[in-house]
Amino acid sequence: MLHWNMEIIFVNNYLKELYMEGKSFVKKHRFQKDIIKRYRKAVDKIAEAIKPEDLMQINSLRYEKLKGNKYGLSSVRVSDKYRIEFEEQQINGEESITICNIIELSNHYK
Repeated sequence: MLHWNMEIIFVNNYLKELYMEGKSFVKKHRFQKDIIKRYRKAVDKIAEAIKPEDLMQINSLRYEKLKGNKYGLSSVRVSDKYRIEFEEQQINGEESITICNIIELSNHYK
């Protein structure tokens, strides 16, 4: 079993499939191999972080708290075109136990 500093929960099954299998079994959620590779690396970096703010130190991820209709979510970049949107939750205020609910791998220009 993987040991992660932050607990990762994949809200949608296709997100877990992309991470675990390297592909989605649903045609609607097919991505180029390079995007899947970058997605998996980004999830690994999220998982290795002690707290979400640690992601700010990794410039390539461009971690940010979202605004507007996405208020309450955070994101990291997979590429210039794609980002992972996720929700952060701290359990009992302990920084070492943060749950990141990965909501979507989105093309934010659509």
